[in-house]
Amino acid sequence: MPDTPAYPVGLRLAGRRVVVLGGGTVTQRRLPALVAAGADITVISPSATPSVEAMAEAGEITWERRRYREGDLADAWYALIATDDDAANTRASAEAEAHRVWAVRSDDAEAATAWTPATGRTSGVTVAVLTGRDPRRSAALRDAIVDGLRDGSLGAPHRRARSGGVALVGGGPGDRDLITVRGRRLLAEADVVVADRLGPRDLLDELPPHVEVIDAAKIPYGRAMAQQAINDALVAHARAGRFVVRLKGGDPYVFGRGMEEVQQLTREGIPVTVVPGISSSVSVPAAVGIPVTHRGVAHEFTVASGHVAPDDPQSLVDWEALARLRGTLVLLMAVEKIGAIAATLVRHGRAPDTPVAVVQEGTMAAERRVDATLATVAGVVEAEGVRPPAVIVVGPVVGVGAEG
Repeated sequence: MPDTPAYPVGLRLAGRRVVVLGGGTVTQRRLPALVAAGADITVISPSATPSVEAMAEAGEITWERRRYREGDLADAWYALIATDDDAANTRASAEAEAHRVWAVRSDDAEAATAWTPATGRTSGVTVAVLTGRDPRRSAALRDAIVDGLRDGSLGAPHRRARSGGVALVGGGPGDRDLITVRGRRLLAEADVVVADRLGPRDLLDELPPHVEVIDAAKIPYGRAMAQQAINDALVAHARAGRFVVRLKGGDPYVFGRGMEEVQQLTREGIPVTVVPGISSSVSVPAAVGIPVTHRGVAHEFTVASGHVAPDDPQSLVDWEALARLRGTLVLLMAVEKIGAIAATLVRHGRAPDTPVAVVQEGTMAAERRVDATLATVAGVVEAEGVRPPAVIVVGPVVGVGAEG
């Protein structure tokens, strides 16, 4: 009865015997979920993909390097039949039927006693979609539902799992699509958002009306919310029982003063979660086609803050040592001091003709890149009117293009 709908059920396979026949790409795709379910998995196949073999070597599965033979499904709770031998698949299906073992067949869904749904997981929810003979539609529906749950556009009332806490979320370099899945999910659950200027600003427009947004922008050489005021706001709202998201640009711990906020919250006894973000130090160069490392060109990259001039007593950077390195130097917050920095690097050994790229508003709509050398970068930045935020890349990787 091919038109009879399947009865959906969630199998609890922890510690239970599961037999997988075949070691090809279908098996490779299905095994991670079975491992995550805690199943006792035996793969029977004379050969396997490198990934399946690696899982066997890691002890996640047992691999018997032979072909299927009758009796292999004895005592199994569930079977995946995915060999390239039609006759063996048919015999295994018959054995599964005789032993009342639910079995999936990769080659003939109609001959199977179970179907594998398109499955996704997020926020403690498992989404499984079955559309019969249309696996592409199943996958598309699964993706739409999971994406909605992750970004908060799809949801339902539920008992709150958290209250009175803070999440420090790294929002990435600015493009709304470059925040992490976890960061976006937590943002959708926030009562209060304390947002940096360099975070993904477009996401704030998606917040429900009841969410309070606090502007914690620090405009270079202009208006800024004091760090202590930010810390105090986090503490006050969390103590009032609200869930607060501190939305920061890049990664909270890469020149983001994230640890200062964590230390304050910890001293106050407030639970805090840190969600890493994509740092602009690597993502912005990548967005304009610059790899911070490249075989035969650069074997290391160094990220340094340029907000303090090299000759300033407050500087903690060993510019002389950086000048001796042969790899890539990525400078953040360095637009104002780039002239002094470039001169210092040249004075201590970097070649004046070392390529430099300055990327303003990386990953954003106003993104632009200007190129120079250490000898010319100060003049180019001034002539082009480059303003923060900008990421400056120094080194031969600047000249590495996709065509190379």
